[in-house]
Amino acid sequence: MAKTIKMPAHISREECMRSLAAMDDALFVIHGKWKLRIIVALKGGAKRFGDLQRAIKGISAKVLSAELKDLELNGFVVRHVYDSTPVSVEYEATEYSNTLNDVIRALADWGAMHQQKIRGKLKQK
Repeated sequence: MAKTIKMPAHISREECMRSLAAMDDALFVIHGKWKLRIIVALKGGAKRFGDLQRAIKGISAKVLSAELKDLELNGFVVRHVYDSTPVSVEYEATEYSNTLNDVIRALADWGAMHQQKIRGKLKQK
């Protein structure tokens, strides 16, 4: 399991630089609005390309294809090609994708909290 980086209120310049470098690496791999959504969509099991596109509202086929290739390169998704007529292709989240579970959960929790905060502000106006 990955080492958790604890962020005290005041950290040294070196610790700050290490944390920023680690975040840069993480964001380079999972950047954009689609990658985590694709991984979440695959958590329920393997899906064909069209099923993924329907599950992730607003993603174009071109973008989905590019994102799947990136996720496959980084070990989060595996592509299965079945020798059938016509050829069938499915995508599946890998065991490694589970290392993002805490990140996904934290983002979802924060998003829900932020929605409540914004809705609360809108109601007060």
